[in-house]
Amino acid sequence: MKSDRLLSILLLLQTRERVPADELARRLEVSTRTIYRDVDALSTAGVPVYAERGRHGGIALLPGFRTDVTGLTSDEARALFVLAAQGAHSALGLDGALGSALRKVMAALPAPHRPAAELTSRRILVDPDRWLAGPRPSVDLDTLGTAVFTDRRLRIDYRHGGARTVNTYTVDPYGLVAKAGTWYLVADRDGTAQLFRVDRVLEAAVTQEPVRRREGVELADAWEALRRQVEDRPAHLRIRARVRGSRLELFRRIVGPFVLDGGGTAGEAEDGPPEPEQEPEPEGWVPVELAYPVLRAVRQLLQFGDDVEVLEPAAAREELARAAASVTALYGAGAAPGETG
Repeated sequence: MKSDRLLSILLLLQTRERVPADELARRLEVSTRTIYRDVDALSTAGVPVYAERGRHGGIALLPGFRTDVTGLTSDEARALFVLAAQGAHSALGLDGALGSALRKVMAALPAPHRPAAELTSRRILVDPDRWLAGPRPSVDLDTLGTAVFTDRRLRIDYRHGGARTVNTYTVDPYGLVAKAGTWYLVADRDGTAQLFRVDRVLEAAVTQEPVRRREGVELADAWEALRRQVEDRPAHLRIRARVRGSRLELFRRIVGPFVLDGGGTAGEAEDGPPEPEQEPEPEGWVPVELAYPVLRAVRQLLQFGDDVEVLEPAAAREELARAAASVTALYGAGAAPGETG
């Protein structure tokens, strides 16, 4: 509805000094011409809004103009209270601020909407951690958050996964992302966007240099590009295997991202991949196909013991045999380390 769009434009302009018309059009899913018509409508209604042309132009409000907007609908109010259950505010030290803000929102809500909003906060709980994830290392977001919010460059000591050495980088942060309970710093290093797990940042210091982000790139843009790099990583090795039917559900939960669906596409573990179309074999085995980026990754299947058998290719069977032999040699040598005969 046009009234909702006008309100959205007003709220966006109150949080930003100037917003390009094409950005407003993209976010509200309308044409740029429609945005300019909406600006005219706001101006006619007495809102001090204006448009500036040119490379650095955009839509803006006159400095100092603010308006209180309390006309939230019931669904909008409930959405805010679901947001309170996300948990990310805890790591940022914003528990108290969020609670205070929601109390103010509750007070501003029309009386008929208050029961639904209050009930939502009691009936919806979002736990961002996966099952059996174990305790996560403590993460200190204070320094990273300071760099993000003050637009300063950041110097970090970082240990990559599996590495023994520590690297020191000076990066230009776009922002922080919480995904499945893990925090990531999205930042440019030497002009290229990279992803840094916050729990691998050993030391961090905010510099006095202003951030040097690429023009026109926002956090959401950089995150989407990095996410695609991870999710669209090519799988060069296709595996044909079979799983005991009694272990199939657990197998798909753990190995889900590497299991191929009917179209040859890896599934998502959290979304519950579709059940295989094949019927179980007489002895209770279910055939499956997987795709791995490298041969060594097939060792993941050893955790299922004799409940999973790789059938093809031969190289994958040989890789598992080598890994099993190494484990046997390690634990089958007799006395434990430190013991004497």
